[in-house]
Parts: sequence; structure tokens; C-alpha cells
Amino acid sequence: MAVVYKKTLKKNPINPDTKKYYPQLVTLGKSVGEDYIAHQVKELSSLSKGDIQSVITNFLDVVRTALYSGHSVNLRNFGIFSLSAQTEGAATKEECTARNIKSIRINFRASKSIRPDVNASRADDKIDFIDLESYIKRMSGVYVPDGNNKEDDESGMLG
Repeated sequence: MAVVYKKTLKKNPINPDTKKYYPQLVTLGKSVGEDYIAHQVKELSSLSKGDIQSVITNFLDVVRTALYSGHSVNLRNFGIFSLSAQTEGAATKEECTARNIKSIRINFRASKSIRPDVNASRADDKIDFIDLESYIKRMSGVYVPDGNNKEDDESGMLG
């Protein structure tokens, strides 16, 4: 498996006359939903898919309740959920009320154990990347050398 990226031409904010290509990660297809996650967890455990779906639903309710009660939620080896607010300033302390809160966001700060590391060397932690054009060619059955095979280099097919 690999994370797909596309090459996007962007202006340099410091020097607007200069443009460079930057990799931009691409999300493929639909989001993975609760049903898919429940099925995958079922395959890894002795619980039924229905039991797992119930646990996920109840888990989300408990997280939401904790957040809406003013707590952060720390899931060890996963991350911390917390709330933040977009607010409007007030000239005086007395004018600063809940009406100055314009919107609320749920924040997530990933724990170090799941944070991606582009320099990881361990197989389970390593993320492979493939550019969108090569991905499309591979999916259509066209051979695209990936640079990981000695034959690719020897055949002269690499850059």
C-alpha cells in the first residue's frame, strides 16, 4: 500500500513571481466508515460485527459527552481530543460573554506512537508514496518502474 500524492504548482508566498511544484496528498475513493472498521475489527477479534458497531457507537457517545462537559479525552497510543473556540473580542470584561463564542472545533493531537514519520525504517511504520500519474498507470495495467527493483535500474527505465 502507498499514499498517493499529486504534483501541484504553487506560488512562493515570499516571492510571488516564483512557482514550484509541491507534493500534495490525495485521498482515494470514499472515506472509511464505521461499517468497514467494524468488519476489520471483527476479523481480528472474537466479537461479532454487531457487538463492535455497538461499542463504536457507545464510544463516540461517551467521547462527545466528555468533550461537551469540558474535558479533553486522552486515548493512550492514539491521541488527545479537545475543544477549542473561535471567539470575538470584547472591550471590557463585562462584555465578554458566551455570546462572543462564534464556533467550536474538535481538535485531535495524535500521540507520538501513531504520528507518521517519513523517515521511518521499520516496515510497519514506513509509509510509501506514489505520484498520482504513476498510480493511475499502475491501476490501468501499464508497467511503471518504482525504483525498488534492481531490474528497473539496469533496464534503463529509471530517470
